Amino acid sequence: GITYLDHAGSALFPESLLKAFTDDLRNNVYGNPHSQNISSKLTHDTIEHVRYRILQHFHTTAEDYTIIFTSGCTAALKLIAESFPWIPEGTKQHSSRFCYLTDSHTSVVGMRGVTASMNVLSVPIKPKEILLAKTGLPAEEQNCTTPHLFSYPAQSNFSGTKYPLSWIQDIKSGKLCPIKIPGKWFILLDAASYVSSSPLDLGVHQADFIPISFYKIFGFPTGLGALLVNNRIAPLLRKTYFGGGTAAAYLAGEDFYFPRKSIAERFEDGTVSFLDIIALKHGFDVLEKLTGGMEKIKQHTFALAHYTYTVLSNLKYANGAPVVRIYSDTDFSNPDVQGPIINFNVLDENGEVLGFSQVDNMASLHNIHVRTGCFCNTGACQMHLDISNEDIQRNLQAGHVCGDNIDLVDGRPTGSVRISFGYMSSFEDAQTFLNFIIAIRLSKSDPEIPSQSVTKPTTESVPDEHPSFNNADELSPVLQISDGELRNIPSETETTGSWQPPEPEAESIRAAVSETAVPTCRKGGKPITVTKIYLYPIKSCSAFEVTEWPVGNQGLLYDRNWMVVNQNGVCMTQKQEPRLCLVNPSIDLKQKIMVIQAEGMDPISVSLEDIIGKEAVISESKVCSHRVKTYDCGERIAGWLSAFLGRPCRLIRQSSDMKSKSHLKNTKGLSPATNISLSLVNEAQYLMINVASILQLKEHISARLKEPLETEELIQRFRANIVISAPESFEEEEWAEISIGALQFQVVGPCSRCQIICIDQQSGERNKEILQSLSAARGRKTNFGIYLMNQPLHSSFSGILSVGSQVLPVLKENTEIQPPTSSEEKCSG
Repeated sequence: GITYLDHAGSALFPESLLKAFTDDLRNNVYGNPHSQNISSKLTHDTIEHVRYRILQHFHTTAEDYTIIFTSGCTAALKLIAESFPWIPEGTKQHSSRFCYLTDSHTSVVGMRGVTASMNVLSVPIKPKEILLAKTGLPAEEQNCTTPHLFSYPAQSNFSGTKYPLSWIQDIKSGKLCPIKIPGKWFILLDAASYVSSSPLDLGVHQADFIPISFYKIFGFPTGLGALLVNNRIAPLLRKTYFGGGTAAAYLAGEDFYFPRKSIAERFEDGTVSFLDIIALKHGFDVLEKLTGGMEKIKQHTFALAHYTYTVLSNLKYANGAPVVRIYSDTDFSNPDVQGPIINFNVLDENGEVLGFSQVDNMASLHNIHVRTGCFCNTGACQMHLDISNEDIQRNLQAGHVCGDNIDLVDGRPTGSVRISFGYMSSFEDAQTFLNFIIAIRLSKSDPEIPSQSVTKPTTESVPDEHPSFNNADELSPVLQISDGELRNIPSETETTGSWQPPEPEAESIRAAVSETAVPTCRKGGKPITVTKIYLYPIKSCSAFEVTEWPVGNQGLLYDRNWMVVNQNGVCMTQKQEPRLCLVNPSIDLKQKIMVIQAEGMDPISVSLEDIIGKEAVISESKVCSHRVKTYDCGERIAGWLSAFLGRPCRLIRQSSDMKSKSHLKNTKGLSPATNISLSLVNEAQYLMINVASILQLKEHISARLKEPLETEELIQRFRANIVISAPESFEEEEWAEISIGALQFQVVGPCSRCQIICIDQQSGERNKEILQSLSAARGRKTNFGIYLMNQPLHSSFSGILSVGSQVLPVLKENTEIQPPTSSEEKCSG
């Protein structure tokens, strides 16, 4: 049921690859290749065979290239930076330059850190600059032998643009010059993205260095890559460190070391990952058997990208505004210049960008896996999204870092959405994605994307031994789309024409509560009271409703003190296992037990008293980005949960003696010196919602749903700790702090919702409409409810929270508040 569209992130491995590999391991004994016994000799010979297989895949031989195994493409790039024969500044010779295309992966740009330490200058070059570069140097400067290195990607991992492989020979011959400087140019071709879906012929395009990662091609094994080094440059490479297996001879007591003759052995420090290397043989075998080769993969994946691009680029709102903005340098008409990657942002009717996190959340509801952000390619992201250097620095100051989910700053996008196809992608995957975009942005009266109206392509005859590529749905060269199809697609000039979205109004970055905010008391109006109190003893399980409850330093007593983890110790939530909401824990303070119930299961109890001393094995777990100390609650409850959920899992508890140290959060809006102790929550000690806000949202959702939604059911979906009844909807978002009886709380920020609100907490069933309705009702945002923390001044915070207590809020001067900064989605769990 998954539509996987992140093949540029990682390919998926086929079952036949795993079977062939494990059969191999069952039938053979592979020893350490540095030993001399029979099993070690078998390993050595198999590794050498794999080296030849890799060279064959890239249409070259051991006479021209050497394979150096690394932990991945990044390690290969670091190796180049450290071993290239740079000539630093300040010598009598001309100094070296490291030039790289700005549309490069972070790991390429990061090489400049190494070159800077060697006193070598780095020069970033924009794609348009090299396209306009003039030919060569004067004759008297062409004899200079100073080595320079130019790096560029064969395919942009951001947009799928394929840069000309002809640059390799043009630059080496002097026909093209990255920068005007005397010397000899060597070419680093970053092929990691390119080789996952396109054939690379190194017999024709003889780059000097080609780093790759094999999981991009096969999906398995991960953590293994290679550097293909042209044998003409290999002898010039320098190396300082020497590890096991690289020495022909050395002395421990004197500074004497003589390297092995083989370039591969000299640079492969320590024992290579030999079982993973053996898996590559089966990867190549299975890839050939399933697909018939890289050329067929190239045609198949491009056909899917071409079709998706054509439909996507022509989706329009009723006012004629486009539904998406695609970031591309090509029109997807030629697989030689465009790979199977589409990068875009979704727009609203006014041309304003919907944040990529929101699109990602929606996609997850449809079981569609995409990639969002800047894709470790800041240069391309800046170029396509028109983000200046100053913007990057301002966004950092606003709390945005690479990889987080802060998708808009001042209303402008910080990143985008990327989909990418692989050899196992199908026509149905493309249609599922396009129907998803239509479902979330266009009215339900709009027809779905065409399927039968699209002329199914004819393909070259494929041999019978490639059955999975015989179906036209699965292997499709460029689709021929006739006039009038695809809901009357406009002409090329119309699709790329002059429609410009209106300039978005500058939206200030919403400041969190700070000590400098001038609070104002809420005046007049009806009194606000607490109507419901919930705690969630087990993270992501059912709520336990109470009328009054003790409050401690971490929030409500026993709230989210336990969590369910899978067999690998990773926290399980309703995102992965919706049936967790059917597990009903309740706390009996008198008997000091937690009773856990579920339909069809006998009740089971767990002691509230901490296991201390030698009985408890303390281990580290992770909740979002926070480390917590936990201990296991035993086999009895593990068996109970595993039986109910139908998968191996265990119950773990936060260790009480570690709480003050283990899960401390310096929370935005609180004093920088204030460390707040948290339980196993994601963001804050409490989550509060307002019944008036629920009722307003209910009206909006009911208008879109066929069946009415009960208020109580909607309240449960938002998994709040404190439910209040305030007269005005969403007035809680204007509060800086609140008092409830003798208890005082500080507002941290709004809760940005994820797909958990789409899960009916009584049945475990999903309804995608809830999150989409929230987004529509709140103007492209998914905020609902506010996070609270105990006031930091009250270090020994304790008391009782009761239903019926009056709530006294204090307004903040700036009535907009910013959600807490985190790299995780902000849901209560």
